[in-house]
Amino acid sequence: MKRILLASAFMTFVSFGFAQKDTTDIFKMMDEGDKKAAASSTDYTTATFKSTRVIQGPSIETIGEGNMDFRILHRFAPLKGGSEEMFGLDGPATIRFGLDYGVTNRLMVGIGRSSYQKEFDGFVKYKLLRQSTGKINMPITVTYIGTIMDATDDAYLKANNMSGTDAISYAHAFAIGRKFNDVFSFQITPTLVHFNKVTDSTVNTNNFFSLGMQTRVRISKRVNFTAEYYYQFNKMNGTVNTLSLGFDFETGGHVFQLHFTNAVGMTERTFINQTTEKWGDGTRFGFNLTRIFALKKGKGEAKKW
Repeated sequence: MKRILLASAFMTFVSFGFAQKDTTDIFKMMDEGDKKAAASSTDYTTATFKSTRVIQGPSIETIGEGNMDFRILHRFAPLKGGSEEMFGLDGPATIRFGLDYGVTNRLMVGIGRSSYQKEFDGFVKYKLLRQSTGKINMPITVTYIGTIMDATDDAYLKANNMSGTDAISYAHAFAIGRKFNDVFSFQITPTLVHFNKVTDSTVNTNNFFSLGMQTRVRISKRVNFTAEYYYQFNKMNGTVNTLSLGFDFETGGHVFQLHFTNAVGMTERTFINQTTEKWGDGTRFGFNLTRIFALKKGKGEAKKW
C-alpha cells in the first residue's frame, strides 16, 4: 500500500512539474507574440496640443481630413484702462475670423481676415514628422507652416508710403514639439518673417528671425494651461517680445481658449514683429473660439483633441 501511495505521489509531482513548464511556456509565447505585434505596428501620438494654435502662434497640430475649423480670435483693449474702461472691455478691440480645412490628416490650409490693419492672410500647414512608437519610433513631431499676409488699411498704407505689393509679407515656421506624457507638452517654433517693405527706415533688412516657445500643462480632463513666448533675434525699433498665458477649455466640438497677451495682431507679421507694448503695460484679455465641422468622413487615423 505504501509503495502505491509513493508511486502516486511521484507521478503527481512529475505531472505538476511538466504542467507548470507548459503553462510557463504558453505565457512566454503570448508575451513574445504581443511584443512582436507591437513592434510591427506604429502608434502615433495625439493631442500634443488641444488646438491648431497654442495661443497666438501655430501648434504642431493639424485638423483631420475632411474637417473644417471655423475660428474666431478676439483681443480687447489693454487692462490698464481700469474699471472706467471695464479693464479693456469698453475699448477698441481687434478680431480675426478664420476658416481652416483638413485636406489630409497631415495637410491643412486656411484663410483669415483681421480687423487690425484690415489684413487678409492665407496659410498651408503640413506635418513632416509625427511622434510615434512601435515600428516607427519618432520622438518628436515637426510641422511646417507657410503664411502670406496682406495689410489693406488705407491709413496704414498712406502712413508708410506703401502701394502695390509693398504691404505683403511672408512667414515660414517649423513647429517642433513633443508630448512627454498626458500632462506636459513642449514646442519650439523657429520663424522667419519677410516684409516686402519695412516700415522702420533704420532697419537695413527685410527678414526677421524669432523663436517661439510654447507649452501645455494639463490641469484636468478638459482644462489645460498654456504659455507662449516669442523671442526676436532682430527687431524693428520700438517693438518688444510677445508673451501670452491662457487656459484651454474643451466642450465637445468646441475648444474655448481664454488668455492674456501683450500682442494686438493675430498673424506672424503683427503679433511677432509689431507688438509695441510690454507685458503689464499692454496686457490685454482675449479669447480664441473654434468649432470643428465634419464635412466628410476622413480616411486614416481619426482626429483626437
